[in-house]
Parts: sequence; structure tokens; C-alpha cells
Amino acid sequence: MSEPLATVSGMTIEILPATGDRFDDAETALDSGDGPGCQCQWWLLTNAEFQQSSRDDLTTRFHAEMHGDRSPGLIAYVDGEPAGWVRVGPRVDQARLLRTRDVTIATEEPLDADDVWSVSCFVVRTAHRGTGLMKKLLDAAVSTARAADARVVEAYPLDPTVTNRSANQLYRGTVSMFEEAGFDIVDRPKPDRALVSLSLRE
Repeated sequence: MSEPLATVSGMTIEILPATGDRFDDAETALDSGDGPGCQCQWWLLTNAEFQQSSRDDLTTRFHAEMHGDRSPGLIAYVDGEPAGWVRVGPRVDQARLLRTRDVTIATEEPLDADDVWSVSCFVVRTAHRGTGLMKKLLDAAVSTARAADARVVEAYPLDPTVTNRSANQLYRGTVSMFEEAGFDIVDRPKPDRALVSLSLRE
């Protein structure tokens, strides 16, 4: 599924699934902050597994994901160039989420529910920050989850109005952005963290 072309401030934006033929584009999109070293594998591995994995190991895992049956995320293109990334998919596929106390104590959904999807990671390349691209990635992620018949979309954003955060630390997104997109705050396991949820079924 692809998002239609949109023009914002004279820029043409397109958001496409992260499929195997776009692996090099995904690598470019991740080329900011912790993206290169993480390869968007943080939420998929236990802490021990992540610490024991080299950059090459993580890249190999990411490459295999993108060549698998389900795209692990979406790539945003600005004027044809990769500019951002979002991970979206079933929560059960993101093992660290199911072991994270801020998630397990806050969610209202069964941890084994495969129709609960998570939007867990954003990367926006430095040159495109402050343009609203993260919001467009979120909208596209919700559309992707809906098309896959997800029942609920969860996310785990931070609140920079409570604790100041650098742009790189906001890879989970911000509470205000999710609220503007129609998500409800389910709980705040910590003052500067929230678990938010959006029901996709009436």
C-alpha cells in the first residue's frame, strides 16, 4: 500500500512500503541519529540479543525483514529522495515491547493479541525535521494497519513538555502528535511517557 503523492511547501512527498527492492532507500532513510547503528531492530530483540549483535548482524536481520512476507515499515520520500522511516506492524512481532514494563503495565490489550499493531519507531533525516514529515508517516502507518485489518494501533510516545528531549530521543514520537491524530492516552507509566491507543473498528 502506498500513500498518494502530496505537496507540502513546494515539496512532493510519497510514502511507500519498505519492501526488499527499497532496501538501499531504507538505509538512507535511517541515516540519522541512532538509525545506522540500530537498523530498527531495537524493539525486535531482547536487550541481551541486541547487545550481542554487531552492526552487520543487525543489517542482515533488517535486510531479511524487508525481503520477507510483510513489510516492517514505511519509507517517506521527499522529491524522490528517502527522507524518513516508520516501523509499524503487529505488536507480537516486537519482542522487546512485550518485555517492557512501561508497556505491560499500561496496555489494556492482551499481550498475545495479533490484531494489535504498534507504531514504535520514527526516523526523520536531519534536513527534513520540522516539516511535518513525522505526522505524515504516522498517518500512513495507521492506514497500513487498517488495511491489514488491525483492530487497535498502540504507540509509546514521549512528552517533551515534561522532560526536555533531543530530536534523536523522540524516535517514539510525541504525545501531542498522537493525540492530534486521534489517539487516546491509555496510561502514563511515567510522567514523560505515555501509552496511546487508536481503535480501528467501531
